[in-house]
Amino acid sequence: MLNFTDVTEFILLGLTSRREWQVLSFIIFLLVYVVTVVGNIGMILLIKVSPQLSSPMYFFLSHLSFVDVWFSSNVTPKMLENLLSETKTISYAGCLVQCFFFIALVHVEVFILAVMAFDRYMAIGDPLLYGSKMSRTVCIRLISFPYVYGFLVSLAATLWTYGLYFCGKIEINHFYCADPPLIKMACAGTFVKEYTMLILAGINFVYSLTVVILSYLFILIAIVRMNSAEGRRKAFSTCGSHLTAVVMFYGTLIFMYLRRPTEESVEQGKMVAVFYTTVIPMLNPMIYSLRNRDVKEAMNKVISRTILTK
Repeated sequence: MLNFTDVTEFILLGLTSRREWQVLSFIIFLLVYVVTVVGNIGMILLIKVSPQLSSPMYFFLSHLSFVDVWFSSNVTPKMLENLLSETKTISYAGCLVQCFFFIALVHVEVFILAVMAFDRYMAIGDPLLYGSKMSRTVCIRLISFPYVYGFLVSLAATLWTYGLYFCGKIEINHFYCADPPLIKMACAGTFVKEYTMLILAGINFVYSLTVVILSYLFILIAIVRMNSAEGRRKAFSTCGSHLTAVVMFYGTLIFMYLRRPTEESVEQGKMVAVFYTTVIPMLNPMIYSLRNRDVKEAMNKVISRTILTK
């Protein structure tokens, strides 16, 4: 029986053992990763240079894009390396670091989505006082909470991983170090780790999702009371992108982490994890740019200025 610190490395089984599928997967995920990084950094820069995107909504969106870049970068480079490698290993230190940043960034993202829902409620429910109530100082305080809380929760969750023991089996049935396959692989010390994972995930997902649901309940009430059809259309337009991001991210995470780790759930979770670690970070900037008139107008202006300067 080996303590976590006695293990020198783990073997990541990845998505498939077939060589031809590994090469194809490498090409696909490399393209997805490049689009993710370029799209999210592009969104951050667009918000930075566009005066019409200076509202709190876009301030929070720039942080969502920032987290998406790191979220994808925490998993994808190692996955790409292992797709072309024969050994497909990750050191125990690397595994711990990946676990830590993954848990931290997941919590940061879910609470940023909650903050963005609250921001939409403030903008639609009380537009006249929106500017004063959502001042720069308030926005910085609101965005600081997800980062501080997310990394503290992750530190505690990662430290509990040291309580896991392994009986010679060091193959992780996943393409990155995730709690469910680690718990399933361990032969002792799983009780505390498993139940703290379920409790932390449950509390934090329910709490952040409650903020989202209550915010949109009040938003719906405010929209129903609007006399202007144009106002209702604009309100639905600004909320549609955020709701799409919420449904995709929360849905996949709940499927992954609010179930006890079994062979079946780990295998299913591996497929779902592809979606929220690689696809969702790529889709977020597309969702907000294609469904948001302000973003499209800002993008057109930046492109026009770039062409004219040349």
